[in-house]
Amino acid sequence: MYILFLLIIFIIFMVFSLRIIQQYEEGVVVRLGKYARSLRPGVRFVFPLLEKVKKVDMRTRVENVENQDIITKDSVPVTINAVVYYQVINAQKALHGVENYKKATSIVAQTVLRSNLGAHTMQEMLTEQRKLDDLLRKTLDEATEPWGIKVTGVEIRSMDLPEGLRRAMAKEAEAERERVAKVIVAKGEYEAAEKLADAAKVISQQPVAMQLRTLQTMTEIAAEKTSTILFPYEMASFASLFNQLQDKSTDQPQVMQNEMDKGK
Repeated sequence: MYILFLLIIFIIFMVFSLRIIQQYEEGVVVRLGKYARSLRPGVRFVFPLLEKVKKVDMRTRVENVENQDIITKDSVPVTINAVVYYQVINAQKALHGVENYKKATSIVAQTVLRSNLGAHTMQEMLTEQRKLDDLLRKTLDEATEPWGIKVTGVEIRSMDLPEGLRRAMAKEAEAERERVAKVIVAKGEYEAAEKLADAAKVISQQPVAMQLRTLQTMTEIAAEKTSTILFPYEMASFASLFNQLQDKSTDQPQVMQNEMDKGK
Protein backbone atom coordinates (compact mmCIF):
# COMPACT_ATOMS: atom_id res chain seq x y z
CA MET A 1 0.00 0.00 0.00
CA TYR A 2 2.83 2.34 0.85
CA ILE A 3 4.57 1.56 -2.43
CA LEU A 4 1.38 2.23 -4.38
CA PHE A 5 1.04 5.59 -2.66
CA LEU A 6 4.60 6.51 -3.56
CA LEU A 7 4.00 5.40 -7.13
CA ILE A 8 0.93 7.64 -7.42
CA ILE A 9 2.90 10.56 -5.98
CA PHE A 10 5.70 9.94 -8.46
CA ILE A 11 3.29 9.80 -11.41
CA ILE A 12 1.63 13.04 -10.36
CA PHE A 13 5.04 14.67 -9.94
CA MET A 14 6.13 13.57 -13.42
CA VAL A 15 2.89 14.78 -14.99
CA PHE A 16 3.26 18.26 -13.50
CA SER A 17 7.01 18.46 -14.11
CA LEU A 18 7.06 17.51 -17.79
CA ARG A 19 7.05 20.32 -20.34
CA ILE A 20 7.09 19.94 -24.12
CA ILE A 21 8.82 22.77 -25.97
CA GLN A 22 8.05 22.94 -29.69
CA GLN A 23 10.81 23.24 -32.28
CA TYR A 24 10.00 26.91 -32.97
CA GLU A 25 9.72 27.85 -29.28
CA GLU A 26 12.01 28.58 -26.37
CA GLY A 27 11.01 28.19 -22.74
CA VAL A 28 11.93 30.66 -20.00
CA VAL A 29 11.98 29.16 -16.50
CA VAL A 30 11.17 31.46 -13.58
CA ARG A 31 11.96 30.04 -10.13
CA LEU A 32 10.32 31.83 -7.22
CA GLY A 33 9.96 35.00 -9.28
CA LYS A 34 13.51 35.01 -10.61
CA TYR A 35 14.90 33.97 -13.98
CA ALA A 36 16.48 30.50 -13.69
CA ARG A 37 17.26 29.13 -17.16
CA SER A 38 16.04 28.74 -20.72
CA LEU A 39 14.63 25.52 -22.17
CA ARG A 40 15.45 24.31 -25.66
CA PRO A 41 12.91 22.40 -27.83
CA GLY A 42 12.01 18.91 -26.66
CA VAL A 43 10.78 17.27 -23.45
CA ARG A 44 12.01 19.16 -20.41
CA PHE A 45 11.59 18.81 -16.61
CA VAL A 46 10.75 21.57 -14.12
CA PHE A 47 10.03 21.58 -10.41
CA PRO A 48 6.30 21.88 -9.85
CA LEU A 49 5.09 24.76 -7.67
CA LEU A 50 8.61 26.21 -7.58
CA GLU A 51 9.19 26.89 -11.28
CA LYS A 52 7.02 28.31 -14.00
CA VAL A 53 7.66 28.06 -17.72
CA LYS A 54 6.76 30.75 -20.23
CA LYS A 55 7.05 29.86 -23.89
CA VAL A 56 8.20 32.37 -26.49
CA ASP A 57 7.65 31.96 -30.24
CA MET A 58 11.03 32.33 -31.95
CA ARG A 59 9.71 32.43 -35.52
CA THR A 60 9.82 35.53 -37.71
CA ARG A 61 6.72 37.64 -37.24
CA VAL A 62 5.12 40.01 -39.73
CA GLU A 63 3.64 43.09 -38.08
CA ASN A 64 1.36 45.35 -40.10
CA VAL A 65 2.01 48.92 -39.01
CA GLU A 66 -1.07 51.10 -38.80
CA ASN A 67 -1.47 53.79 -41.45
CA GLN A 68 0.54 56.86 -40.54
CA ASP A 69 -0.28 60.38 -41.72
CA ILE A 70 3.04 62.07 -42.43
CA ILE A 71 4.00 65.56 -43.59
CA THR A 72 7.09 65.32 -45.78
CA LYS A 73 9.99 67.75 -45.76
CA ASP A 74 8.45 69.65 -48.69
CA SER A 75 5.05 69.92 -46.87
CA VAL A 76 3.19 67.17 -48.75
CA PRO A 77 0.66 65.15 -46.70
CA VAL A 78 1.12 61.41 -47.24
CA THR A 79 -0.47 58.33 -45.70
CA ILE A 80 2.07 55.51 -45.26
CA ASN A 81 1.32 51.82 -44.89
CA ALA A 82 4.24 49.54 -43.97
CA VAL A 83 5.08 46.09 -42.62
CA VAL A 84 7.82 45.05 -40.17
CA TYR A 85 9.58 41.67 -40.09
CA TYR A 86 11.15 40.82 -36.74
CA GLN A 87 12.26 37.80 -34.74
CA VAL A 88 12.88 37.16 -31.06
CA ILE A 89 16.50 36.13 -30.59
CA ASN A 90 16.59 36.33 -26.79
CA ALA A 91 13.48 35.00 -25.09
CA GLN A 92 14.54 36.10 -21.60
CA LYS A 93 14.96 39.75 -22.69
CA ALA A 94 11.72 39.68 -24.67
CA LEU A 95 9.76 38.63 -21.55
CA HIS A 96 11.58 40.62 -18.89
CA GLY A 97 12.91 43.61 -20.83
CA VAL A 98 9.52 44.97 -21.87
CA GLU A 99 5.95 44.39 -20.74
CA ASN A 100 4.58 43.36 -24.15
CA TYR A 101 7.24 43.09 -26.84
CA LYS A 102 4.70 42.71 -29.67
CA LYS A 103 2.82 45.90 -28.85
CA ALA A 104 6.03 47.75 -28.05
CA THR A 105 7.56 46.82 -31.40
CA SER A 106 4.46 48.02 -33.24
CA ILE A 107 4.41 51.37 -31.42
CA VAL A 108 8.13 51.95 -31.96
CA ALA A 109 7.69 51.14 -35.68
CA GLN A 110 4.99 53.81 -35.97
CA THR A 111 7.23 56.36 -34.27
CA VAL A 112 10.20 55.48 -36.48
CA LEU A 113 8.07 55.84 -39.62
CA ARG A 114 6.85 59.30 -38.69
CA SER A 115 10.20 60.65 -37.52
CA ASN A 116 12.37 59.31 -40.36
CA LEU A 117 10.07 59.68 -43.36
CA GLY A 118 9.07 63.17 -42.28
CA ALA A 119 12.68 64.26 -42.78
CA HIS A 120 12.63 63.41 -46.50
CA THR A 121 10.98 65.00 -49.51
CA MET A 122 8.25 63.44 -51.58
CA GLN A 123 10.61 62.87 -54.49
CA GLU A 124 13.05 60.99 -52.27
CA MET A 125 10.28 58.76 -50.94
CA LEU A 126 9.27 57.84 -54.49
CA THR A 127 12.71 57.30 -56.00
CA GLU A 128 14.75 56.03 -53.02
CA GLN A 129 12.30 53.64 -51.40
CA ARG A 130 14.81 50.80 -51.00
CA LYS A 131 17.26 53.14 -49.30
CA LEU A 132 14.55 54.38 -46.94
CA ASP A 133 13.51 50.80 -46.13
CA ASP A 134 17.07 50.00 -45.10
CA LEU A 135 17.26 53.16 -42.99
CA LEU A 136 14.01 52.31 -41.20
CA ARG A 137 15.19 48.75 -40.54
CA LYS A 138 18.46 49.89 -38.97
CA THR A 139 16.76 52.52 -36.82
CA LEU A 140 14.06 50.13 -35.60
CA ASP A 141 16.58 47.37 -34.97
CA GLU A 142 18.62 49.66 -32.72
CA ALA A 143 15.48 50.60 -30.78
CA THR A 144 14.38 46.98 -30.18
CA GLU A 145 17.81 45.45 -29.53
CA PRO A 146 17.55 45.80 -25.71
CA TRP A 147 14.38 43.69 -25.86
CA GLY A 148 16.13 40.77 -27.58
CA ILE A 149 14.35 41.44 -30.89
CA LYS A 150 16.04 41.44 -34.28
CA VAL A 151 14.32 43.45 -37.01
CA THR A 152 15.03 41.71 -40.32
CA GLY A 153 13.16 44.04 -42.65
CA VAL A 154 10.88 47.03 -43.05
CA GLU A 155 8.93 47.59 -46.27
CA ILE A 156 6.74 50.50 -47.29
CA ARG A 157 3.73 48.86 -48.89
CA SER A 158 1.88 51.92 -50.18
CA MET A 159 1.80 55.70 -50.14
CA ASP A 160 -1.56 57.42 -50.50
CA LEU A 161 -1.14 60.85 -52.10
CA PRO A 162 -3.68 63.68 -52.33
CA GLU A 163 -5.83 63.63 -55.47
CA GLY A 164 -4.53 66.99 -56.69
CA LEU A 165 -0.94 65.85 -56.36
CA ARG A 166 -1.72 62.65 -58.25
CA ARG A 167 -3.13 64.62 -61.18
CA ALA A 168 -0.13 66.95 -61.18
CA MET A 169 2.29 64.00 -61.18
CA ALA A 170 0.32 62.33 -63.98
CA LYS A 171 0.56 65.50 -66.11
CA GLU A 172 4.26 65.76 -65.40
CA ALA A 173 4.82 62.13 -66.40
CA GLU A 174 2.77 62.59 -69.59
CA ALA A 175 4.73 65.71 -70.54
CA GLU A 176 7.98 63.84 -69.95
CA ARG A 177 6.85 60.98 -72.20
CA GLU A 178 5.88 63.43 -74.96
CA ARG A 179 9.25 65.14 -74.68
CA VAL A 180 11.09 61.83 -75.00
CA ALA A 181 8.90 60.83 -77.97
CA LYS A 182 9.65 64.10 -79.79
CA VAL A 183 13.36 63.71 -79.16
CA ILE A 184 13.27 60.17 -80.56
CA VAL A 185 11.35 61.29 -83.66
CA ALA A 186 13.75 64.18 -84.25
CA LYS A 187 16.71 61.87 -83.85
CA GLY A 188 15.19 59.46 -86.37
CA GLU A 189 14.63 62.30 -88.87
CA TYR A 190 18.20 63.46 -88.44
CA GLU A 191 19.60 59.98 -89.05
CA ALA A 192 17.31 59.51 -92.06
CA ALA A 193 18.49 62.83 -93.53
CA GLU A 194 22.10 61.74 -93.12
CA LYS A 195 21.41 58.46 -94.93
CA LEU A 196 19.55 60.26 -97.74
CA ALA A 197 22.48 62.64 -98.16
CA ASP A 198 24.85 59.68 -98.43
CA ALA A 199 22.54 58.03 -100.97
CA ALA A 200 22.38 61.23 -103.03
CA LYS A 201 26.17 61.33 -103.20
CA VAL A 202 26.28 57.75 -104.49
CA ILE A 203 23.53 58.39 -107.07
CA SER A 204 25.24 61.56 -108.30
CA GLN A 205 28.36 59.53 -109.05
CA GLN A 206 26.44 56.70 -110.76
CA PRO A 207 23.47 57.98 -112.89
CA VAL A 208 22.41 54.41 -113.64
CA ALA A 209 21.68 53.96 -109.93
CA MET A 210 18.89 56.54 -110.20
CA GLN A 211 17.23 54.58 -112.99
CA LEU A 212 17.52 51.34 -111.00
CA ARG A 213 16.05 53.04 -107.97
CA THR A 214 13.17 54.38 -110.08
CA LEU A 215 12.44 50.94 -111.48
CA GLN A 216 12.51 49.43 -108.00
CA THR A 217 10.05 52.04 -106.74
CA MET A 218 7.75 51.38 -109.70
CA THR A 219 7.90 47.65 -108.96
CA GLU A 220 6.84 48.24 -105.37
CA ILE A 221 3.95 50.46 -106.45
CA ALA A 222 2.79 48.02 -109.13
CA ALA A 223 2.59 45.19 -106.58
CA GLU A 224 -0.53 46.78 -105.06
CA LYS A 225 -2.31 47.02 -108.48
CA THR A 226 -4.33 50.00 -107.32
CA SER A 227 -2.27 52.88 -108.70
CA THR A 228 -1.73 54.58 -112.04
CA ILE A 229 1.93 54.90 -112.90
CA LEU A 230 3.20 57.97 -114.77
CA PHE A 231 6.62 57.53 -116.40
CA PRO A 232 8.73 60.67 -115.96
CA TYR A 233 10.83 61.90 -118.91
CA GLU A 234 13.39 64.61 -119.09
CA MET A 235 12.37 67.69 -121.09
CA ALA A 236 15.27 67.32 -123.53
CA SER A 237 14.27 63.74 -124.34
CA PHE A 238 10.64 64.77 -124.72
CA ALA A 239 11.60 67.61 -127.10
CA SER A 240 13.76 65.27 -129.16
CA LEU A 241 10.90 62.78 -129.45
CA PHE A 242 8.49 65.55 -130.50
CA ASN A 243 10.88 66.78 -133.20
CA GLN A 244 11.24 63.25 -134.58
CA LEU A 245 7.50 62.89 -134.84
CA GLN A 246 7.18 66.30 -136.54
CA ASP A 247 9.86 65.40 -139.11
CA LYS A 248 8.05 62.20 -139.95
CA SER A 249 4.78 64.05 -140.50
CA THR A 250 6.41 66.57 -142.93
CA ASP A 251 8.21 63.86 -144.88
CA GLN A 252 5.10 61.76 -145.39
CA PRO A 253 3.62 63.79 -148.41
CA GLN A 254 6.96 63.65 -150.26
CA VAL A 255 7.10 59.90 -149.79
CA MET A 256 3.59 59.50 -151.18
CA GLN A 257 4.51 61.65 -154.23
CA ASN A 258 7.55 59.49 -154.92
CA GLU A 259 5.43 56.39 -154.80
CA MET A 260 2.97 57.82 -157.30
CA ASP A 261 5.80 58.76 -159.73
CA LYS A 262 7.14 55.25 -159.53
CA GLY A 263 3.70 53.89 -160.37
CA LYS A 264 3.49 55.96 -163.50
